[in-house]
Amino acid sequence: MPDPSNEALTVAVTGASGALGQALLHRWHHRGARLIALCHGRTPLQLAGPDGLPIPLRQVHWQVGQEAALESLLEEVDVLVINHGINVHGDGSAEATGCSLEVNALSAWRLLELFAAVAARRGGAPSDGRRRPEVWVNTSEAEIQPALSPLYEISKRLLGQLLSLRAPSLAPVLRLRRLVLGPFRSALNPIGVMGADWVAGEILRQADWNCGLIIVTPNPLTYVLMPLATLTRWAYYGLLRRP
Repeated sequence: MPDPSNEALTVAVTGASGALGQALLHRWHHRGARLIALCHGRTPLQLAGPDGLPIPLRQVHWQVGQEAALESLLEEVDVLVINHGINVHGDGSAEATGCSLEVNALSAWRLLELFAAVAARRGGAPSDGRRRPEVWVNTSEAEIQPALSPLYEISKRLLGQLLSLRAPSLAPVLRLRRLVLGPFRSALNPIGVMGADWVAGEILRQADWNCGLIIVTPNPLTYVLMPLATLTRWAYYGLLRRP
């Protein structure tokens, strides 16, 4: 049964046509949320629930580099899940470098800043009963662990650093959650050891615990190293940040 506490939420997911994006849409649908699927491609996204009936969702086409075009749409959103990404594996060309940085890091950062500006216009904690807007950023375990893909690691580490740098300034208007995920099966990683649906369930379960740092991985080192890395960045950036 849907969770009544989530019935009024509007959830937008980038990378919605991917394995994790679809799994998150299924899980949010089960909780009664209104769904917006943000997709790079134009192929219609058709999802069905356990009863076989189509899952109602609004599919929106968008392009990396054109994040500003989503501003009016984000006015409707309560939870934005920044989940899109690309993995060029061993390609180290200039073109692959530019594409990886744009898609995995800079596009996500621009969306984060855009949604923060939208949330600031709401006044942080809306008076109409809606809860504070949230952004969930999928930075990946590649922030601190090898992913057998140098550009994927570099771009995801950049995204993680940008999130850590900007988090104190954005926290007054946004609830930020960092998703640090290990290898799950998807088009980007067909040999992943975890199922996307199980990972989506764990993400939502930890969010229910009010976790800001959500880690889902079979690698026990990540549960130690990622909190330490996040705390170290927080202290370092806090020491050097100017008013």
